[in-house]
Amino acid sequence: LSAAETRSQTLSGTMSEEGSESSSQAVTVADVQQLVKKKDAIEAQIKAYYDILEGQNKAGMDAPLVDVEGYPRNDIDVYEVRTARHNIICLQNDHKALMKQIEEALHQLHARDREKHRLDEAEVHPEVMEQENSLPAAFAKVDTVSPGSPAHISGLQVGDEIIEFGSVNTQNFQNLQNIATVVQHSEGNPLNITVIRNGQTVHMSLSPQRWSGRGLLGCNIIPLQH
Repeated sequence: LSAAETRSQTLSGTMSEEGSESSSQAVTVADVQQLVKKKDAIEAQIKAYYDILEGQNKAGMDAPLVDVEGYPRNDIDVYEVRTARHNIICLQNDHKALMKQIEEALHQLHARDREKHRLDEAEVHPEVMEQENSLPAAFAKVDTVSPGSPAHISGLQVGDEIIEFGSVNTQNFQNLQNIATVVQHSEGNPLNITVIRNGQTVHMSLSPQRWSGRGLLGCNIIPLQH
């Protein structure tokens, strides 16, 4: 690993491309997913450099590079340790900037979705509004959502009560295995999700897929007892 190759491969296009594109066009789910992939790549590179330091007699980030007499230590490769430390610091700064980009992109994405939903609701016919007011009973509830996960990117929030999850709805839900089966057979394909949030129905699209965390969703769902 070299500092020049590592940082150019990972971030040469990240800051400039994402910045110019986001200013000229709206952020998409794919944009956020790409940023998350770049974040994962940086984290992997940071770990690789920490592994190098570990292999250099556990030099870490703080161990002195000279002996008690002021000479370069002969039990480590001083140049390699110094280079690894420098690259870790640079990558950590890049990681911090990228996390800020992800946070801002998610805020923009969710704000646009909320505005679209508000406008859609305003155009709904009165008879449809009456149907919305008689909300169906939810069969499950979201109790955790991991940042940067497919569930998070889709707009799913803690406390959302689920009334539709792909082909699973209030009428046919039996247990959480129903949802698990739908997720397993829908990897990479969008699922229509409908939840009750603050007394209103909210619709979203969620594509189960592999990410840096566990599972394909990145959220925990619990059944509701009626």
